[in-house]
Amino acid sequence: MKIHEKYIKRCIDIAKNGLGYTRPNPMVGCVIVHDNIIIGEGFTSPYGGNHAEVNAIESVQNKKLLKEATLYVTLEPCSHYGKTPPCSDLIVKSKIPNVVIGTVDTHSKVAGKGIEKLKASGCKVTVGVLEHACKEHHKRFFTFHNKQRPYIILKWAQTIDGFLAPEIQDKQEPVWITNNFSRQIVHKWRTEEHAILVGTNTVIKDNPKLTVRDWKGQNPIRIVLDKEGKLAKDLAIFNTESQTIVISSSKNENAINSKTTSTQFIDWENKKHIAKQICELLHKQDIQSIIIEGGAKTLQSFIGAGLWDEARIFTGSVRFGKGLKAPQFYGNLVWEQQILEDSLKIYRND
Repeated sequence: MKIHEKYIKRCIDIAKNGLGYTRPNPMVGCVIVHDNIIIGEGFTSPYGGNHAEVNAIESVQNKKLLKEATLYVTLEPCSHYGKTPPCSDLIVKSKIPNVVIGTVDTHSKVAGKGIEKLKASGCKVTVGVLEHACKEHHKRFFTFHNKQRPYIILKWAQTIDGFLAPEIQDKQEPVWITNNFSRQIVHKWRTEEHAILVGTNTVIKDNPKLTVRDWKGQNPIRIVLDKEGKLAKDLAIFNTESQTIVISSSKNENAINSKTTSTQFIDWENKKHIAKQICELLHKQDIQSIIIEGGAKTLQSFIGAGLWDEARIFTGSVRFGKGLKAPQFYGNLVWEQQILEDSLKIYRND
């Protein structure tokens, strides 16, 4: 492995410690190297805290070594004032002579300005090391800013004979298709994403909480589609464990409002562009990533519009024979794993 790639890979690895906590900032990783020895490293703090470069520089015990060091970072250092001062200014002030960057920041506030500032100070800048891997790592951030929508993950569990739910459901609770370990993975995923979305029928049939119980982390923002105002206020999705956003028709006089719930209205009459309208609304709400958990109609609307980035599909060992069919879609299989009797397949929409 080339030496620059070795340290950028390390940057990516440590950056993952910020997954689910840094938004709206990207989860950046930074490593500082002197004579082929790592003397400092850091990742982005939760929003409002230090960026990765600041944490890495502060971790260096002997600051005199910075004048002879190389700073590695997954994403171009910022050049503007936000909650914190520009990282590029600190790098220049610290007199670090070499900077290696995984990928350029395409956000309009940066977009090469950080690189220009570093070069203008006399710093030697190398750009594009493990660029594809760094772009993949920052996929949520790039999708939100470049495509003006959240990074969209479709997720469902289906029976071995291809059903999401049985034909008859007697109780208002989930009918489990997968095992406890698969469900724990789903809860881990919830901690990693900004929001989670379901349709009206899923809430009515399953009464889900859509929170994190089998993993430690933050609850996602809960988003529920309720065009006709069918949802009762005592459903679990309206508890105080997390914020809930109801997307409803502008004609719905029964739109739910409470301390933990906000109602956003959408023009449901244009049925051909429902998924697009939802994406636009979520972008306005600064939702950077979302898991769409169903049901079939909601999932299929995003699939039909081509508005998805990943599909994570569990297949359990049970059979229903009859019931609600799983969505139909096409994608590139990128990951496959067996979880006891369950199988997990992850597809990308390339």
